[in-house]
Amino acid sequence: MNNWLPSLNALRAFEAVSRHLSYRDAAQELHVTSAAVKQLVRKLEESLGTPLVRRRGRGLILTNAGVVGLSDLNSAFKQIATAVEKIRLMEQRRSLTITVEPFFATAWLVQRLGAFKSRNPEVDVLIDSSMRIVDLEREAADIGIRYGMKPSKEHIVHRLFDDETLAVCSPSLAEGPPALRRLSDLAGVTLLQMDPTDAGWMSLASRHWFDWRTWLATVGAGEIKTGSSLRFNDYNLAVQAAIAGQGVVLGSWPIVRDAIEANLLVSPFVERARTDIGYDLVVTTEAMAKPDVAGFVEWILEEVASQAT
Repeated sequence: MNNWLPSLNALRAFEAVSRHLSYRDAAQELHVTSAAVKQLVRKLEESLGTPLVRRRGRGLILTNAGVVGLSDLNSAFKQIATAVEKIRLMEQRRSLTITVEPFFATAWLVQRLGAFKSRNPEVDVLIDSSMRIVDLEREAADIGIRYGMKPSKEHIVHRLFDDETLAVCSPSLAEGPPALRRLSDLAGVTLLQMDPTDAGWMSLASRHWFDWRTWLATVGAGEIKTGSSLRFNDYNLAVQAAIAGQGVVLGSWPIVRDAIEANLLVSPFVERARTDIGYDLVVTTEAMAKPDVAGFVEWILEEVASQAT
């Protein structure tokens, strides 16, 4: 097949003439002169080596050569028009990219995004849920929600939640037998914990708060004996295993609060460890100047405030 194509402007002029069967009407559609349309059609005929349009009385008719490709040509220009309109509409859409750790996205953010979308239906939201720390200055993210990280001084930071860790499990596991009432009862159950050799699941600054030995020592129970363990490198899986009754997991209070209120998890012990870290919303000054970014920040701070009441 010969892949050579004549001028797109010439093809467009001929396609318009073929629909109107009038140089004048085609010229009005294309916002050019009739002479310009005639010249474009003539150049197309010369390049193809065959006449496409002929005079008949005061009007125009198409030759057999002009008719044979007309249907495909009409469809092609309709497809081009559709593609251009899609591009135009896409440029008009507003978008917001939020980078957030998977455990916060799954347990807290995603289930509340419907409220933001109801308030801002014209904004497309992309959730980038990965453990990779995105550089807000250089990468395509408008807002970061980070846990246990120290943002640079160039960032605007809003503390969403201070954190504390507590032991949680399913209601059936807590009821037993054996029932879980004191930390010493941990000797009879499986401890669900994060793999300390996997550096990807959480930052170094926060990882030790989810280590059972460290947590027990922090709450003054470092001497007790514990049972077997089941390790994970995905915090969401560890929490889901706890909900399924597979063992006891150390929960981040903002992450497990909804599950506790839904009676999917319970905290059988009174002990909690107050951490020195929390969940922060981080945004650059440049991004904060965008109305949609400022609107999201306002919305999420309202959500956090409503949960605190």
